[in-house]
Amino acid sequence: MASSADLKIAMVAGESSGDLLASRLLSGLRPRLPEAEFYGIGGARMAQYGFNSLWPMEKLSVRGLFEVLAHYREIKGIQNSLRDRLLADRPAAFIGVDAPDFNFGLEAQLRPAGIPTMHFISPSIWAWRGGRIKKIAKAVSHMLVVFPFEEDIYRQAGIPVTYVGYPLAEVIPMAPDVAAARQSLGLSAEAKILTVMPGSRMSELKYNSVAFVQAAQLLLQREPDLHVIIAMAGSRQRAYFESLLNEAGLKDVRIQIIDGNSHTAIAAADAVLVASGTATLEVALFKKPMVIGYKMMRASWAVLRHMGYQPWVGLPNILAREFLVPELLQDAATPQRLAHAVWTQLTDENLRRTLQQRFTEMHQSLLRDTARASAEAVLKLIGRT
Repeated sequence: MASSADLKIAMVAGESSGDLLASRLLSGLRPRLPEAEFYGIGGARMAQYGFNSLWPMEKLSVRGLFEVLAHYREIKGIQNSLRDRLLADRPAAFIGVDAPDFNFGLEAQLRPAGIPTMHFISPSIWAWRGGRIKKIAKAVSHMLVVFPFEEDIYRQAGIPVTYVGYPLAEVIPMAPDVAAARQSLGLSAEAKILTVMPGSRMSELKYNSVAFVQAAQLLLQREPDLHVIIAMAGSRQRAYFESLLNEAGLKDVRIQIIDGNSHTAIAAADAVLVASGTATLEVALFKKPMVIGYKMMRASWAVLRHMGYQPWVGLPNILAREFLVPELLQDAATPQRLAHAVWTQLTDENLRRTLQQRFTEMHQSLLRDTARASAEAVLKLIGRT
């Protein structure tokens, strides 16, 4: 095989979950292409494999129809600048990791110019906006999917596809070490612990934080031995989160805020209050009872609430095809209702045993050697097998 020294591969991940997914792909690619240049937009985990991010990943971490509109000019400017750079560089491939609105728009401009495009993790076309698959067919040379049922959807649409498993199913142990997680956080092995995850995007923190923390305070009043951990995606999110709590006058000595260590926070927990998104599946892989909550700008909710194809929004419920865990969205996500739902997850031992069994089965169904499978798909795409 020829040297990889002159090989360039561009990638874009738009948020912390995409950074983690992309790092798994890079862990499989870097040993096979030791001298290749990987660049584009990404985060700290991708940087561990020598990835060069041309813009801060946080610039793309915006969610919600109207929230995106507020940042549209800046995001579109980044997309156009990156497009021009890639059309000049002619990388061997472009890999969009999640961030579908940004990446599909970019892929649709790169593929006609002869740059192979791969997209890692399918948007939820099986949940809403299914008509996007026609646009995907024009933009994407090859799709990598993380759920087994997604393969047939793309094959029927004539889009080359590879099922690579869910990357975190390999990373998260089948039996997490709860005692070690608690010890690393300075928590008692006997404590009752609630982990709160209000989201990684600033827009999610804006709408979820106050209700989530108020629910935690209600639970602290009900259970004197409860300890609350709040997991932040990073120092920037923590500073913003703390400013929201200060404005709302929400403080409690039994609330501990940690940065960038969400897996430890989940592993230590007896239950988790989590914002809808990929984090819900991470919680399921840790076999933890949970309540899924989510709030957004009211105008965005008015539009999005009518666009779903199925009754669930949380990934564990979608995979189970039932309301395995509670979902409290928008007006339903009041502190009182969130607290009541979490209390059940903390105290109903039969429910806790059932969830542990179901989540173990879910974990087993998602296990694959994702790094190897995704890397081999990229190598085949660029003719380096």
